[in-house]
Amino acid sequence: MPLATRRDIGQFLIGSMPGTSIPVELRSLAREFDLGGLILFTRNIEVPEQVAELSAESEALGRTMPAWVSVDQEGGRVARLKEPFTKWPPMATLGRAGAQSEQLAERFARALAQELLAVGISLDYAPVLDIHTNPKNPVIGDRALAAGADDVAKLGRVIIRALQGAGLAACGKHFPGHGDTTTDSHFELPLVEHAPDRLRAIEFEPFRAAIAEQVAFIMTAHVLVPSLDARRPASLSPEIVQKLLRDELKFEGVILSDDLEMKAISAKYDIPEAAVDAIIAGCDGVLICSGDIDLQGRTLEALVRASESGKIPTKRYDDAFARLKRAKQRFLMGDRPGAAARMKALRGVLGREEHQLVAAEMAAYL
Repeated sequence: MPLATRRDIGQFLIGSMPGTSIPVELRSLAREFDLGGLILFTRNIEVPEQVAELSAESEALGRTMPAWVSVDQEGGRVARLKEPFTKWPPMATLGRAGAQSEQLAERFARALAQELLAVGISLDYAPVLDIHTNPKNPVIGDRALAAGADDVAKLGRVIIRALQGAGLAACGKHFPGHGDTTTDSHFELPLVEHAPDRLRAIEFEPFRAAIAEQVAFIMTAHVLVPSLDARRPASLSPEIVQKLLRDELKFEGVILSDDLEMKAISAKYDIPEAAVDAIIAGCDGVLICSGDIDLQGRTLEALVRASESGKIPTKRYDDAFARLKRAKQRFLMGDRPGAAARMKALRGVLGREEHQLVAAEMAAYL
């Protein structure tokens, strides 16, 4: 395989690191592969200035294109960035806001984007587009915007428009829908027992709205949906990823797997081989989130071997790479403030009074 192509395969990975600075092993991996991006967790975060510096260094790990600096910053239970960043209530508060919901969602998303961009984060894994149809769901719950498909679709679309209008890439999650499950895919493989007609009428509706809003990313769910594919989790299923999300729903953006180290996948599959299966299924990239640099390297080597052997068809490889490149051209390769300018301004952005007022309005609907 030509060296340039080998480097390009690094774009398929959004990886992670164990601590608050980039380890030498990750820098070494980035010299060999043009890494797609990194995801930040609480373990990577000390103070805003450190996050801004880490973001700038992480972005520079991409040799031919900037690397994504990404985070799960939804609000409520899922918020990696703590004070002095604004503390946002759970997203369910937006769905309870009645006539004020769309206006409040727009103000929230605009403020969220300003704070993330201030520290150099370019991709947020939000909004959650799952529908809170099952009160016993242990992993979604108040992360969902509402209990009705129309409300989730409407508010999801508003949030995507505001985030991306500010210059932050958004990621709708978790396709084909994680709202009606009773187990947590972090620990086991959840089952979704709905028929295709029900899924198309309910679960898919927020994703249709997100696609109409040109959402940059959609993340797959590690769930088993026997009516669609009785053998493979959604993230590894061509029936779900390629035939439904890509071909039927006509999504033209980047499809990203959820973290392959979650037990829903890793309890049964070797992670590097699961990454190969995800790309074959139609995903354009994969997440590996524990900070295990060796595992990330082995995953990229597995993708190289699969490309060399033809297991990943050339057309699939080319299509994925083209989508990844287009997303970066859209959000990372235009006119953006430099790290120094962001650093100078960030304390005036984080937790500002205007943002605290939005959070307080949301909290009234707890």
